[in-house]
Amino acid sequence: MAPCVSCFLLVVLISAGCKAIPSSDPTCTEKEGNRTYSCENLGLREIPDTLPNTTEVLEFSFNFLPTIQNTTFSRLINLIFLDLTRCQINWVHEDTFQSHHQLNTIVLTGNPLIFMAETSLTGPKLLKHLFLTQTGISNLEFIPVHNLENLESLHLGSNHISSINLPENFPTQNLKVLDFQNNAIHYISRKDTNALEQATNLSLNFNGNDIKGIESGAFNSKIFQSLKFGGSLNLSIVFKGLQNCTIQSLWLGTFEDTDDQDLTSATFEGLCDMSVESINLQKHRFNDLSSSTFQCFTQLQELDLTAAHLKGLPSGIEGMNSLKKLVLNANNFDQLCQINAASFPSLRELYIKGNMRKLDLGTRCLEKLETLQKLDLSHSDIEASDCCNLQLKNLRHLQYLNLSYNEPLGLEDQAFKECPQLELLDLAFTHLRVKAPHSPFQSLHLLQVLNLSHCLLDTSNQHLLAGLRGLRHLNLQGNSFQDGSISKTNLLQTVGSLEILILSSCNLLSIDQQAFQGLGNVNHLDLSYNSLTGDSIDALNHLKGIYLNLASNNIRIIPPHLLPALSQQSTINLSHNPLDCTCSNIHFITWYKENLHKLEDLEETTCANPPSLRGMKLSSVKLHCGITGMGIFFIVVFVFSLILLLIFSVKFILRWKYQHI
Repeated sequence: MAPCVSCFLLVVLISAGCKAIPSSDPTCTEKEGNRTYSCENLGLREIPDTLPNTTEVLEFSFNFLPTIQNTTFSRLINLIFLDLTRCQINWVHEDTFQSHHQLNTIVLTGNPLIFMAETSLTGPKLLKHLFLTQTGISNLEFIPVHNLENLESLHLGSNHISSINLPENFPTQNLKVLDFQNNAIHYISRKDTNALEQATNLSLNFNGNDIKGIESGAFNSKIFQSLKFGGSLNLSIVFKGLQNCTIQSLWLGTFEDTDDQDLTSATFEGLCDMSVESINLQKHRFNDLSSSTFQCFTQLQELDLTAAHLKGLPSGIEGMNSLKKLVLNANNFDQLCQINAASFPSLRELYIKGNMRKLDLGTRCLEKLETLQKLDLSHSDIEASDCCNLQLKNLRHLQYLNLSYNEPLGLEDQAFKECPQLELLDLAFTHLRVKAPHSPFQSLHLLQVLNLSHCLLDTSNQHLLAGLRGLRHLNLQGNSFQDGSISKTNLLQTVGSLEILILSSCNLLSIDQQAFQGLGNVNHLDLSYNSLTGDSIDALNHLKGIYLNLASNNIRIIPPHLLPALSQQSTINLSHNPLDCTCSNIHFITWYKENLHKLEDLEETTCANPPSLRGMKLSSVKLHCGITGMGIFFIVVFVFSLILLLIFSVKFILRWKYQHI
């Protein structure tokens, strides 16, 4: 009988193993059931037979396939995305993808291609994206043109291409992205660009090519979504060559290792003869910057002068009424007034992030920007003792304000009265000095997101958040509460509309049972990285269906009467707590196993006690907490002895009574 049972079990195991192979390949990693697999860097020389025929996305980079042909992937007819990066492919034979009608993306990046057959890309009905980056191509005639009618993006960066003259009959009618970055292109002729006439709203990338000449009229009457000439040494050539064309975004920034020329007013003369909405000139230097430098910028809607070594913008700039977005990050302003904001009266977005010097906000520097909606002054060493009404004067339409990562700010009563439309205010990592018992946010009735993380706040000021009737998201991470406790009366009582509350890393030891009583709308509560115990869960009794993060606290035992408070939440994280895995915590452990669907980060939710179970996943713990056989024996003996003692006592009492009658 035993041998038969053994044989039966062996058959069952073999059958189970065969069924598991499609969904759990022994070498490749399954990312999405029966559809997405990663076989990267496994030293494979062929496609594993264990990959299911239903595979749609295959990441096969860093393997060894010197030759690919029509049998290489023939079984995987459902492929949509195929990544063959750095597989040492030299030859792509005829009809390699003949049976892959759904394939829309082929990545051949980093393969030293020697030959691609004319029909190597036939088969896919909707091939949209082709990556031939770093493949050693020096001539575009190398690219097979068959079956590229639906191509939307062609990536040819980091090759040896010197001319962008596409092969005859190369289909460009659907082309949206053509990437030639880091090649050897120095001259662009009219013949080169004529092949692109059928493409509409094309994004063309020439970054890393030192363009030394553009034939007059090469870009005449052409429309581009974006053009990138980053790293070109002479921008005058670029501007003159782009005459009479229309461009939504023109990227002309330079790089750290590029020794380019200083920009002068003459550099931008060609800009007057073209239509551009957005220009990026990051990391360039301006020589003799004056108002005349900007005379051809009048049609711009966006201007990016990041890290342009600017100490100020000249006064008297005229005609910039169309400019909606100005980026001045990582420059050298001493005072905010040095940007001469009045020259850009229609600005909606202004970014002065990461200023290289201590930035003084001054007074009324931005008051002419009546339409400004977004202002980022973060990481700029800003310090002010009395902020922020004079500094933000007349910014009545401002909706987004970022003052994070600055020096200490003293906030006056109703500090943002000049910005009543604010919806998001970020003050993270900026030490705030608030005069209690007032609220600096009293006038911000429309504010929805407030980031006060690591602001060294006086959280005992119960009026700190007064006036924030519409607040939805509040981040108080890294602020400490008095005695490490959130009391019954606290600063959260005035923000009953909260939906997301972050109180992580606040050095909390306890929370009063009624501390969150007024927060009935909360659906996300983060209490991680504190020192809370299981008793603090009592404060969550009235909250239901929330995401609750209690990770990295000091929770050891959760009493049975607190388990209902956890049961009514949607998602709970209890990882990195020193949980007790003894019989004193058996009720919680039982509940935990029954509610695994509610819990996240299960791998890091482990036992800390007893030492024998330390590090074991809580879901794997098995405790036997009933009365043992030996215990039952002793109880029986004890009860029996007690009965005998009782009988003898009764007999003794009765005998004594009879003797004394």
